[in-house]
Amino acid sequence: MMIRTATPYDAVAMSHVLREIMALTGRMRPHDPAFTLSNYITAPDGIRCSVAADDDGEVLGFQSLKRAVADNRYDVPEGWGIIGTHISPRAHRRGVGRALFAVSRDAAIAADLKRINATIGADNSMGLTYYEAMGFRTWREGPGIIQKMLVLAPDA
Repeated sequence: MMIRTATPYDAVAMSHVLREIMALTGRMRPHDPAFTLSNYITAPDGIRCSVAADDDGEVLGFQSLKRAVADNRYDVPEGWGIIGTHISPRAHRRGVGRALFAVSRDAAIAADLKRINATIGADNSMGLTYYEAMGFRTWREGPGIIQKMLVLAPDA
């Protein structure tokens, strides 16, 4: 498996991963290549978007790390990181998420983030377990969501 920076050429494969997830979970979300490009790969608040690819170059999943801006959709404090992880169901339990997070964590530290937020569907037990395993802890809950936070550096 290879982890690399996502490029515009990955938008179609990344949107396919989102479609696979929706087919498994029934959760609807934007997933077309244009959305994937603008929301993940070229997002103006983006710090790093990585894809995991198998030995044949097929995208198995991706992870996006952004810097929270004022009035963001997750109501996360400005300056925190916002992370999203999307793994194809055919690649579950193969270490894809852990490998992606190692790269994202390094990018967060390089960007001087102190905290990272993950917003997970309350019914997404795999996502909740994954973020717990990466060191995130619940800090806030809302209707249908659980927000987990990873502290990278304590407040000064």
